[in-house]
Amino acid sequence: MSLPRKTDTKTAGFRLGIYVFKDAEIIDYAAPHGVFSVARRLDPELDAFLVADSLRPVQTQAGFTVLPNYSFADNPAMDAFLIPGGFGTRQEIHNKRLHDYIRSLPEQTLLTSVCTGSWIYGNMGLLDGIPATSRKEPDRIEQSNAGMVPIDRLAKLAPQCRISRARVVDSGRIVTGGGIAAGMEVGLHLLRRAGYDEDFILEVARIMEYHQAYAGYREDIEYAG
Repeated sequence: MSLPRKTDTKTAGFRLGIYVFKDAEIIDYAAPHGVFSVARRLDPELDAFLVADSLRPVQTQAGFTVLPNYSFADNPAMDAFLIPGGFGTRQEIHNKRLHDYIRSLPEQTLLTSVCTGSWIYGNMGLLDGIPATSRKEPDRIEQSNAGMVPIDRLAKLAPQCRISRARVVDSGRIVTGGGIAAGMEVGLHLLRRAGYDEDFILEVARIMEYHQAYAGYREDIEYAG
């Protein structure tokens, strides 16, 4: 585990695009979005928005339906692109339109994920030779003979990936987070990558009444190199 590092330069108007798809896990995408929503009280230039294949409503996990702000065709400018996990990632690992969209993003755009969202990067070969993580705690089906623990499935999908059990893994361009509630730490870490200092991040966590949990998780970060 490592002490949090701060990016040397601050990115003005940092924009986080969050991909939503059928059966995406709600907290996976809502937690980082919520972090940015609160952080905007301190810096209104921050932005977070939803991106989908099209502008049609998207039914995510448990029937929770959201309306994306942009489609792939809109090609919105963003500093980071986040893929949540959820049951739907089992289809998204084969979604060539998504894969093409990811490959089209500028090199400076961070590629980030929460939970099983890392499966998509792994299946694309983007995690080869670098550390990454996924959810470590299985549900009943995943822990049975009929299933597989998500972090073990990541190892199967991306055999060249160096599997990490850290809550957040920062491999440079690619940042992956563990299971569901780790979306909070991914959101807070993206503020760090945007160049905000620890005092700013602690204040965001305090306003969210998450500061005690953050104090326990803030060092659970692995950095590549």
